[in-house]
Amino acid sequence: MRRHRVLPSRVHAVQLPRGGRFPGARRHGPRSGPGAGHEWRTALPAADRSSRRNRDRRRRPVNEPTAADNPYRRGCAWVDGEYVPVRDAKISLLDAGFSRSDVTYDVVAVWNGKFFRLDAHLDRFEHSMKSLQMSLELDREQIAEILTECVRKSGLRESYVDMITTRGQPSRGSRNPWSFQNRFYAYAIPYIWIVEPDKQEEGSHLIIAQDTVRIPTASVDPTVKNFHWGDLTRGAFEAHERGGSVVVLPDLDGNLTEGPGFNIFLVASGQLYTPDAGVLEGITRRTVLDLAAEQGLTTHVAPIPVADAGRADEAFMTSTAGGVMPVTMIDGQPLGDGTPGPITMQLRQAYWNAHDDPRWTTPINY
Repeated sequence: MRRHRVLPSRVHAVQLPRGGRFPGARRHGPRSGPGAGHEWRTALPAADRSSRRNRDRRRRPVNEPTAADNPYRRGCAWVDGEYVPVRDAKISLLDAGFSRSDVTYDVVAVWNGKFFRLDAHLDRFEHSMKSLQMSLELDREQIAEILTECVRKSGLRESYVDMITTRGQPSRGSRNPWSFQNRFYAYAIPYIWIVEPDKQEEGSHLIIAQDTVRIPTASVDPTVKNFHWGDLTRGAFEAHERGGSVVVLPDLDGNLTEGPGFNIFLVASGQLYTPDAGVLEGITRRTVLDLAAEQGLTTHVAPIPVADAGRADEAFMTSTAGGVMPVTMIDGQPLGDGTPGPITMQLRQAYWNAHDDPRWTTPINY
């Protein structure tokens, strides 16, 4: 059994300035972070709007394509060597990725027309394939180009971009995984939020599962993104039945692990804690650790006993699908004053600001 790191007794976290604004917050003027580049403007009178639309129609050549003409506008997929509208993307019923969950994948975000930490996601994807003894005829640069083209064809400026490798179809009657030809799929769709921005302003109610534990790492390696979500789905139902909105599962030793598609952080006495084992090594998690170091915050990647969660001053989730997402209640008990904490908000703002940092972004030429 691993040694437990115990969080300090509850004290109020240092009151750091919240700084900046986050998408979904009401404000006037230009926004930074998600939605940057747009401004709130006074609405035009109906007559003026109609007149403007008529002028726009007269200016546009009859045959000029519009966004509505783009067959990929709701998403573009790459299947069997071809780009297709995501609604037309299909996978064989005989593919072991479907029939046996023998698959790995990774998801990278596009924000304001730029990939965020694409290289880190490709690194993890390659690690996952190697761990599962999968290989592709495509190299890293070709995979990156396919992802880019999916986004480019869709025209999406904010996108959720998935890359997938399945075990593939067996030869007739074969059950030998080494004899399968692995398959690659990809798609880009509009950006997905685990917790919508307006809900993040309130913070989520997190439940720590009691009836379900995380699949042991000796059975399924959590550092390899996979579709083995049976435990996470069961935990999500438990959270719903107990009045929560999100769930984190413990491991067999009684330590926190992760939730469906996200990592967890606790804040106590101004310091950050995140589980060290039984979790995906999330790119957003890594980004938060990097940003915390830049801001002089102390971090601990260590075992966190379930009992310590109630002593936290703040908590938040991290994911490519939503960024830094505040938690304001755990198992029915509010954290602090029941609102998103100052360190959480500081890191959330820093995270979205980082989406304009050239160190971590790859622009897309639409």
